Amino acid sequence: MTSGARFRIGLIQMACAKDPNENLAKAEWRVREAAARGAQVICLQELFRSQYFCREEDAKLFALAESVPGPSTDCLGRLARELGVVIIASLFERRAPGLYHNTAAVIGTGGDILGLYRKMHIPDDPLYYEKYYFTPGDLGFRSFETEFGRIGALVCWDQWYPEAARLTSLHGAAVLFYPAAIGWHPSEKEQCGAAELDAWRTIQRAHAIANGVYVAAVNRVGYEGPPEHGIEFWGSSFIADPFGQVIAEASAGNEEILVAECDTHRIEEVRRNWPFLRDRRIDSYAPILERWLG
Repeated sequence: MTSGARFRIGLIQMACAKDPNENLAKAEWRVREAAARGAQVICLQELFRSQYFCREEDAKLFALAESVPGPSTDCLGRLARELGVVIIASLFERRAPGLYHNTAAVIGTGGDILGLYRKMHIPDDPLYYEKYYFTPGDLGFRSFETEFGRIGALVCWDQWYPEAARLTSLHGAAVLFYPAAIGWHPSEKEQCGAAELDAWRTIQRAHAIANGVYVAAVNRVGYEGPPEHGIEFWGSSFIADPFGQVIAEASAGNEEILVAECDTHRIEEVRRNWPFLRDRRIDSYAPILERWLG
């Protein structure tokens, strides 16, 4: 982790149209706006180039995938170089015929790809049929050294797993970025909606506390799909400090840009007073590699 560094992070919460080119153009405009507000490391939401296609299993939708490097990283690379910013872009990666990933590309200020993270945890739930499209990641949990600081990139369903947050933090990340596409089923919102949103916020704030890092979760907004079988994405993107305090938060329904400062002095302060990393019993954790111990 960079010692004593301060840098500003930005999150782009937006609604997505059916046209991938329209979404790319909007993302570019929003990145420019975030940079103008001082953001230096800017994260786009999960699969920002399209609507959330995993609501159904349809082989034709594999046509949305692209190579990485490819058109999106080329465009965003030029933008990162022009603005002098780092961009985290979640993409539907076509790695080879029949082999696809949900991939976060970290693009540096020179326009080059600093590294990739391929989503490790792949859900399979009603309206979230991701196992049909995505091969689980094979790059492990990583962090990336940028011009402004060391960061980690995880993706959506990863946000529920403390192991993912811990391992990425142990690689020295000062910020855990979670691009996401999560929302309510129409039939569940009234009964479960508030509790689901609260659980989503709570688990990620807990990652910040347990690891003494900043957490930046960026979600999409808008309703996608037919009235009876769609998803209302709940937005609510937020940034939490290393003790889980929310320092920036977006609304549930509007397109917004969040910008907040990350100060690694704050990480040092929290970890000195709450030394969870010091007190880990690494000699006793081998059983966590088992599926079940009951």
